[in-house]
Amino acid sequence: MTYVFPPKAPTTLPIRGSGRVFPINRVYCVGRNYAAHAIEMGHDPGKEPPFFFQKNPDNLLPDGADFPYPPMSQDVHHEIEMLVTLKSGGDNIAAHVALDCVFGYGVALDMTRRDLQGQMKKLGRPWEIGKAFEHSAPCSELVPTDQIGHPAKGAVWLKINGEMRQEGDLNQLIWKVPEMISYLSGLFTLRSGDVILTGTPSGVGPVARGDRMHGHVAGVGDLRVSVA
Repeated sequence: MTYVFPPKAPTTLPIRGSGRVFPINRVYCVGRNYAAHAIEMGHDPGKEPPFFFQKNPDNLLPDGADFPYPPMSQDVHHEIEMLVTLKSGGDNIAAHVALDCVFGYGVALDMTRRDLQGQMKKLGRPWEIGKAFEHSAPCSELVPTDQIGHPAKGAVWLKINGEMRQEGDLNQLIWKVPEMISYLSGLFTLRSGDVILTGTPSGVGPVARGDRMHGHVAGVGDLRVSVA
C-alpha cells in the first residue's frame, strides 16, 4: 500500500516506571458526572443516562508541556478529571466485567473554551469548537492497574497558583467507571487505546496566561501545567 502522504504517528502517553508508551485510539469524555458540577452548570444532578462528547487523540497534551492559551476565546476554563485507559474493548460489555478492560489511570484536564461552548449550546449545535481544540487535554503519565488497582474513592482537586479551585472525591462520581465503560460499549465498539475522561467536580473557572495549574487524583498522581 502506498500512502498519498506519510501518515501521522499515533499520539501516545508515557507509562510510569516504563520505557513503553500507550497509543491513543479514541477519546471519550463524560459530561456532568459530579452532582455539584451539574448544579453549578445549571442542570438537575439526578441520575439520568450519561452523555458523552469526544476530543481528538491529538488534542492530548503530554505531561511536562505548557498549555497554550487557545485562539478565538476569552473565557477558557479548567476541569480536572481522572483519566481511564483501555487495553481491550468490545460491544455491550457487562458492568461486572468492565474493569477487565482497563489498562491504567491518569490525571487529565478537560480544558474548555466556555464562551464558544456556551454559544453552541444556545444554538443547539455540537460542542467541538469549545472542547476539541488543539492541546485541550493535558494528561499526566499513566499508572497501570497492576500498580494501583482501580481507584474508586479519594480526593480529586485542582490548585491554580497554589490556591484551591476544585475539590471532589472519586466516590462522588454519579456514573462509576464500570458503568461508563458498559454504557459506552453499547453505543460504540470500544477498542484498546481508548481513553475516557470521567468528569469533573465543582469549581470550574477561567485560567489566564501565566497561571500554574496543579491537579491531583488520590492514588493516581499529579499533573502540573502552566498556561502559556
